[in-house]
Amino acid sequence: MDFNVKKIVKDAGAAISRVVQLTEEKLGTSEKTELDAHFENLWERADTTKSWTEKLLRNTEAVLIPNPGNRIEDFVYQKIEKKRPSRLSNLEYLGLDMIEAGNVFGPGTTYGNALIKVGLCEQKLGQTERDFIGSAAISYTQPLTKFLEGEMKTISKEKSILENKRLDLDACKNRVRKARSLLGTQVAERDLRVAQSEFDRQAEITKLLLEGVSSSHAAHLRCLQEFVETQARFYAQCSSAMTELQQELSSIAKPGPVLRINSEDMEPPVPNNTRAPSPSSFTSVSIMAPVDDSNFSVM
Repeated sequence: MDFNVKKIVKDAGAAISRVVQLTEEKLGTSEKTELDAHFENLWERADTTKSWTEKLLRNTEAVLIPNPGNRIEDFVYQKIEKKRPSRLSNLEYLGLDMIEAGNVFGPGTTYGNALIKVGLCEQKLGQTERDFIGSAAISYTQPLTKFLEGEMKTISKEKSILENKRLDLDACKNRVRKARSLLGTQVAERDLRVAQSEFDRQAEITKLLLEGVSSSHAAHLRCLQEFVETQARFYAQCSSAMTELQQELSSIAKPGPVLRINSEDMEPPVPNNTRAPSPSSFTSVSIMAPVDDSNFSVM
């Protein structure tokens, strides 16, 4: 219990010291230990990587799952580590309605048969789309999410610890400058050496993590290539299904009207102008009615 109290008091004292040091730096009354240029470049690259990865992840998820309500639902199920409910895509809903309409109109009719064929194709496209969304999540969005929630959180945490160590170091430097007695100077210098050692060690740890961002870029490149391959395969499957559907619809297309003239089938000509036909262009037809002999008498 005594140890816990001492630790709480020590942590509170360190927090107050950091606040005082930070305030003095803002006011310009205290010096600030600057990190080397190489470290600053590494941190800037990591911060830029984090910002753009978050944006790419949001936009990719919006393309894969356009409905924001569904995205929120998936996020909640992911956080509670439960499998999200299976839902039909818009294409599959459209396919179901077309199949139902085709059955109502009659599968034996040309229109009903066509609706059923198109509905089946829409269902196939919807299933293909769901497979693509799942593959894209595994190959691209999940690795990006893992990077943000794993490596980048670790880097941010270590960078925050480094900032605290830097404030402790600068506070010790100020105490050394303000020491008046010999004993006070010795104690302040001892604290300064400890603070300097902890700061250097934390800076090295953070630097190693920041240098690892380059390998993360290489991993993200591989994920991007897999995403493109998945997307190309998806569009190829959709194109194949639509081409097959076009061929099926062409085979059941109803032929146009046919005129029978002199026992020969001829398609009606398409008029080239709106000029009225001349009387000579009509074919005269004689109509003869049957004669009833009972209506006539011989004189």
